[in-house]
Amino acid sequence: MIVLTDILPVLAHFATAFTAPTFCRVQTLVAAAILTPGRHTIANLIRNLGPFASAQPGTYQRVLSAARWSAMELSCLLIRLILLRFCPDGKLVLLGDDTVDGHRGKRVFGKGRHRDPVRSSQSHTVWRYGHKWIVLCILVRLPFAKRPWALPILVDLYADSDTDRKLGRPHRTPIQRMIRLLRFVHRRVPDRELVFVGDGGFSSHEMGRFCASKKIALVGKYAGDAALYQPPGPYSGRGRPRVKGAKLPSPSVVVSRSAARKAVVDWYGSGRREVELVEGTGLWNRDGRGLLPVRWVFVRDISGTHRDTYVYTTDMSLSAEAIVSHYTSRWNIETLFQEMRSYMGLETTQGWCEKTVLRAAPCLFGLYSLVVLAYAELPEAVRKAGKGVEWVGKSTRTFSDCIRTVRQYIWREGLLRRLDSSGLLDQLSDELREFLLDGLAPAT
Repeated sequence: MIVLTDILPVLAHFATAFTAPTFCRVQTLVAAAILTPGRHTIANLIRNLGPFASAQPGTYQRVLSAARWSAMELSCLLIRLILLRFCPDGKLVLLGDDTVDGHRGKRVFGKGRHRDPVRSSQSHTVWRYGHKWIVLCILVRLPFAKRPWALPILVDLYADSDTDRKLGRPHRTPIQRMIRLLRFVHRRVPDRELVFVGDGGFSSHEMGRFCASKKIALVGKYAGDAALYQPPGPYSGRGRPRVKGAKLPSPSVVVSRSAARKAVVDWYGSGRREVELVEGTGLWNRDGRGLLPVRWVFVRDISGTHRDTYVYTTDMSLSAEAIVSHYTSRWNIETLFQEMRSYMGLETTQGWCEKTVLRAAPCLFGLYSLVVLAYAELPEAVRKAGKGVEWVGKSTRTFSDCIRTVRQYIWREGLLRRLDSSGLLDQLSDELREFLLDGLAPAT
């Protein structure tokens, strides 16, 4: 059996969520999931560990399909650990988005037909059969990286209306499921200032009203033809009180009439860029659902590499530069989705029953955050000596460096030490030892 807590002590923080026998299996699965560069089926994970997976394969499969443990309890422990390690105080920036995990099969629980946001465009839609995951992340700044990273903390499975009707439960839209995740975080950290950044799908009037009610600053994409109004005038004493005042010009009309000012803001990735800004305020009305105070900003990239964009916030105290900087930080969650597919085996699991589906992909997202936490807890000499993945133009550490260093550390300090009781590994030259570890622990 693998005692991974001896190698990566950060895993011991999650021991209270499992029984002792289940936690032994969990340590083996976590080690296998980190070390395996290919498909992340249970059978492939156990096959790659060889003699270290001493129990029957069915016992590892039952960790996901039958064992009694709570994913929400694991999320609470993960949130607490991330906050203590990376952002113990100050403002918390949360990123939210959805991604489609291709998963075919007649008996797969929760499978649906979803629009693939990566392969689709404004004029062409690509549909995929599988699962649609609603993901909420904490944006953290790491001492060894230039750009902020999005660490997943909560994941929820979206089910279409037909699936919900068959299961006899009320249908929840992606926005409503994201609201539920935000409410969960808000209850755990009621004393922290929260900023939620979402794309166009999670920037609706409904989301804005929820964030305003919880004093969460929402930053998201806006529409140039949004209906804005002035506050209603004083009550005249006759008839029903007015709910809105005079109509204001839409943001697109204001932009056409106003002169833009230049500013330098944080941009996608880790750089800064000069842009032109036009801003305004108003009360946003949508389908008679009430007035929402918003501050909107029109952004034009002077270099011409990005389309003109409208963004808005429900926090009237934010400056236009801060609004744009928050919105462009949303790109880090897109980087997360790409790295999940490249390094963590997303879309390669084969589970089909309800518990396995609801646990496998969220655990892979949580494992991403666990790898970053484990890398940050490694001795500084190990992190500096870790051989990263190099390419032209690279100037900072990426997740590929983190997972490669953690893989080599597990092999060197854990698995090879147990296999090599006679000390033959120490007799190898440094070049041969590093060559061996590079083959055992690739980046992809």
